[in-house]
Amino acid sequence: MNVRVVYQAASLCLSYPDEGVLGSSALIGQALRETSPRAAASFAPLLEWWAKTSASEVQTAYVDTFDMSRRHALYLSYWTDGDTRRRGAVLTDLKRRYREAGLAIDGTGELPDFLPLVLEFARHAPGEGAALLQEYRPSLELIRIALAERGSPYAGVVAAVCDTLPGRSPADRQQAMAMAAAGPPREYVGLDAHDPRLLPLEPVGRR
Repeated sequence: MNVRVVYQAASLCLSYPDEGVLGSSALIGQALRETSPRAAASFAPLLEWWAKTSASEVQTAYVDTFDMSRRHALYLSYWTDGDTRRRGAVLTDLKRRYREAGLAIDGTGELPDFLPLVLEFARHAPGEGAALLQEYRPSLELIRIALAERGSPYAGVVAAVCDTLPGRSPADRQQAMAMAAAGPPREYVGLDAHDPRLLPLEPVGRR
C-alpha cells in the first residue's frame, strides 16, 4: 500500500466537493487501483456515487453530513477535547508541528485539526503524520463508525485511512470509546454526540 496516495486521496475526498475535487475523481480512482487496491475498494462507493450524482446534490450532502451534524465532525480534537480551553492549546501545537515539517496551511480557512489538513500533513511527512493520526485514532474510528451508521459513502474513505494504522479497528462505538479511554488523560467533551499520479492538493477550506 502506498500510504501517501491513500492520504492524499482521502484529503481530497473529505474536502468540500467543489468542481476541482469532483473533477479529480477519475485520477484518484486510477492512482488507488495502481498502488493500493484494498484502499481503492474502500473509496469505490464514494467515487461511484460522485459519478452518478449531480455536483449540487453531492455538495448539499457534504454540508448536511459534515457541517450540520456534530456526529460526523471532521475536526479531530473536537472528539477528544470538545469546545474546551484545552483545545486552543492543541490547535496551536498542531500549527507548530506543521510549520516545523515545512507545511504551510495559511489561507486554507480551516482549523489545523481538520481531517483533510491532517491527511495532507501525513502525505507531506508520512512518519510524523502517521504518528499524529495514531494519536487521534479514537477520533478517526468514531467518525468512521458514525458515517457507517448513517450509511454514508464517506465511511469507506475514513476506513481506508484507519487501515493504514497499526492494529485492528474497533467493531463498534463502545470499543472505540474504550480505545479513547485507554489513551492519555483528556476531557472527552466531544464524545457525545508524494505520488505524481495525483494532482497537487488544492486548498481544503470551503470555497
